[in-house]
Amino acid sequence: MAVRRLDNVLIVVEDLDAVVAFFVEIGLELEGSGPLDWPGAERVIGLTGVRQDVAMLRVPGGHGRVELARFHRPPAVRSGPVDAPANTLGLRRVMFAVDELDDLLARLRRGHGAELVGEVVPYEDLFRLCYVRGPEGIVVGLAEELR
Repeated sequence: MAVRRLDNVLIVVEDLDAVVAFFVEIGLELEGSGPLDWPGAERVIGLTGVRQDVAMLRVPGGHGRVELARFHRPPAVRSGPVDAPANTLGLRRVMFAVDELDDLLARLRRGHGAELVGEVVPYEDLFRLCYVRGPEGIVVGLAEELR
């Protein structure tokens, strides 16, 4: 077997603090943040002269992480519109199982300007699902178990 686990998903952002606060509101835990000073980073990502800050957020219980990176040098490149629709090619969202979906949505709207992409919809009798667009157009899926 080749894959043992999914360690993290990287999201490149402009406002690191705002996006960290958004994910913390969802329930992720900040493991750490600061400048990335690892000399091998440039060789791994194929860029030179890199200066970046990173933040690592952990799903409670340790089953997955979201890594955020803010590039100071070279500057980040936008690949499409911030509000790209769900059928746009590429990574579109990260989904989290959450408790108390309605309360979380209210907090995300109030404190982070998040908006529903569509609607909150039941999936059979298992989940209530929605997509939320947060800071910088980042889309997260939220799933509340109905059991």
